This record gives sequence, C-alpha cells and structure tokens, in this order.
Amino acid sequence: MLGLAYSLITTERRVSPALLTPKVSPVTHPHPLDFSGRAVVVTGGTKGIGFVVAEAFLAAGANVLVCGRSAPDTLPAHGDRTAAFRATDVRDHADAAGLIDDAVARFGRLDVLVNNAGGSPDADAATVSPRFVEKIVALNLLAPFTVAQAANAVMQQQSDGGAVVNIGSVSAHDPQPGTAAYSAAKAGLLVLTKALALEWAPKVRINHITTGLIRTESAASVYGEDGGAAVTRTLPMGRMAVPSDIADACLFLASAQASYVNGADLAVHGGGEYPARYLATHS
Repeated sequence: MLGLAYSLITTERRVSPALLTPKVSPVTHPHPLDFSGRAVVVTGGTKGIGFVVAEAFLAAGANVLVCGRSAPDTLPAHGDRTAAFRATDVRDHADAAGLIDDAVARFGRLDVLVNNAGGSPDADAATVSPRFVEKIVALNLLAPFTVAQAANAVMQQQSDGGAVVNIGSVSAHDPQPGTAAYSAAKAGLLVLTKALALEWAPKVRINHITTGLIRTESAASVYGEDGGAAVTRTLPMGRMAVPSDIADACLFLASAQASYVNGADLAVHGGGEYPARYLATHS
C-alpha cells in the first residue's frame, strides 16, 4: 500500500503543469449596463425624476421615448442623442396603448418600461372630492397598470422578453397627513408589481422602487434649494435623494445584473427617516 501511494504521488509529480491548465479561450462579456440597441419608454420623462432616468438610459446607449401631457422646452439628451417625445395622457387607455405602439414603430422593439408618471398635491381626506381621489388613483395606480399591459403584450413576443420598473413612494409604507389617496394608490402599485411579477414571468420581469424624499424642482419649492436643514436632520444619510439615485436603480433593475430579480421592492430612500420619538429625545 505504501508503495502504491508513493507511486501515485510520484506519478502526479511527473504530470506537466501545462496539462493541468484548462484550455479555455478568453470570453468577453458585454457590460451589463450597456443598453445599446435597446428601446426604453419612460412615462413622465419630461421633467424631474423621469427626465434624469431618460438621460441615464440614453447615456447607456438606449433609444428612449418619453411622454408627458404637453411637449417640454427641453428633452432629455446625452451627447448628440436626444429622447423622442409623444404627448400622452397615460390615464387614457387608448392613449397609453398608443404610446407603446409608437415606441415599437420607432425602435422596432421594447425592452424597458419605466412607469414614472405620478404624484399628488396634499389634500384633506375629510373634505377632498371624489373626483380628486379618482384622478389620483388613476394616475398613480391605474395608468401604470394600463401602460404595463400594453408593454407586456410586446415583450412577451420577444425572445429576450423585457423589464418593467414601477416608481413608487415611501408613502406606500408610511403615509403622511394629506396623502390618503396618494398613499393608497402607491400601496396598490406595490402590490400590483408583485402580482404581475407572478403572472408575466419568466419573459417579463417587474420590479418596484420605493423612493423617499427627492430633491427636485418641485421639492425645492417646499423644502428649499438645499433640502432644508430641518428635513435633512430627519434622514440617516444627511441629505435628500437626487434623481440620479433613482436613475441608477432603474438601470440596475432593467439590466442583466438583475436577471433573477422579479417582484422586488428596492428601497432607495437612504434608510427612511428617524422616528419622531428619537428626534424628540436627541435634538
């Protein structure tokens, strides 16, 4: 037995190191955030978060179509490439379907839908009109559903499917006074994301981003240009988010790096906010 073991050891030592090295040709992989040749639709992409999201996809090489109620003075652009625009009311079923048809007619395919259009002014739940509630729910819940339906019909026919990213809000988890209709609609969007992820996989992945306070032009009018010291004191990161924080998350969720991420709720809110009791005792 000792001689056999010695023989095996010495035999192994005689093997050329070259024979132990696997002959594998080098493989180059495309950058996972390279969207060259891909087609992207961003609703509400003419201002605020949506504008920056559209710019990020353009920078990554994608062809981008944005929509809004009316044409903006400036469209998202990167270098010599500019996003296409279609005037669209995403609350209207036929108009929303037309948006997706337009993208396919322009680009020949649709790879990514970012449901960004949304929002609401504060309103007193005790006195707000039924019409106001209907409009807020239509914009923040029903419209994303309608646009996603049209996008899914296209993506299911493509060999590599597609991805949908729904832009939500921390209000879905932690509503504030004056946001009853908005918070309910955003909570519905979160559950809708999870439900559609079950139904439309594996061809189409659908994910959700929970956003917190974001420093946009509209936010500046409320909190001040610097985000407001009183507000940022409540945030663990010491600052409000900027639109590029959300854009980066959209790129990830739509990319091959997230190929097994489906039905997820990605929190991009810097850790949320400190509890009021903590702030009261640590001022």
